[in-house]
Amino acid sequence: MKKTFFLLLILACCSGCSVQKLALKTTSGLFAYGIEALYAEPDLEIAEIAIASNLKLLEGFHLADPKNKAMLQLLLEGYSGYSLGFLEDTQPERASMFYLRSRDYGFALLEQTKAFKKGIPEKEADFVERLPLIKESELPALFWTAFAWAGWINVNRDDPQAAFDLSKVKAMMTRVMEIDETFFFGSAHLFWGSTYGSVPRMLGGDPDKAKMHFDRAIEISGGKFVMAYVYSAQFYALMTLDDVLFEEDLQKVLDAPQDIMPGYELMTSIAKKKATGLLAQKDDLF
Repeated sequence: MKKTFFLLLILACCSGCSVQKLALKTTSGLFAYGIEALYAEPDLEIAEIAIASNLKLLEGFHLADPKNKAMLQLLLEGYSGYSLGFLEDTQPERASMFYLRSRDYGFALLEQTKAFKKGIPEKEADFVERLPLIKESELPALFWTAFAWAGWINVNRDDPQAAFDLSKVKAMMTRVMEIDETFFFGSAHLFWGSTYGSVPRMLGGDPDKAKMHFDRAIEISGGKFVMAYVYSAQFYALMTLDDVLFEEDLQKVLDAPQDIMPGYELMTSIAKKKATGLLAQKDDLF
């Protein structure tokens, strides 16, 4: 009892803000374990409900400690993953909104780096000039911010702002590749493959480069990160009108064991859902 009393006394002598932040730091660590559990959840319905509810809880904690890097990273990844897995194929307007929310959490996180301590520059040249200052330890913030921004661009292709922003995202993903091309199973390669494969040659598209990037992403994960096959089918096979490869890539996804990548069963389930949807549209797409 005496030990408990003295502990409470010490806490009482601390400022309320300090105690609050201490509690939030502990909570953010617990949420990190929760994110691991979500990545390992194969059931899409459970995952969707859990992610949506936990994101609002996280935002409540974020309001109490806006500079908390762990909370910002969780919100950044959470809204990006939620948009990719559950919204962009069926509710693009909501996906657009949440991709932007995710990107803005990423900006708040990047503003705590040396590179962007003075804010996120509006001018492209100023923005690109800061990127070499991003360190390896800051790679998750850089990649997921770029991922969210690219997601917004992908669902807003007709918006002139999307074309303007793409140059900045390309610069970010270039820096990701410089630091570690294998980060998150080589997902930066999926961005480049999708970019080269989704626009005409006259606008910078290049199917050969797209295939090179998709092949490299598949190589990095040993073919286990099956989302790479989804992107290959959608942004290479479809764009080159190779209906055989399109079906082969997507069938690889559907045939993959649910636990092909232990700890990331959710990503496999999302890939299978996307593959099913694309195959159902094959006759209309070709």
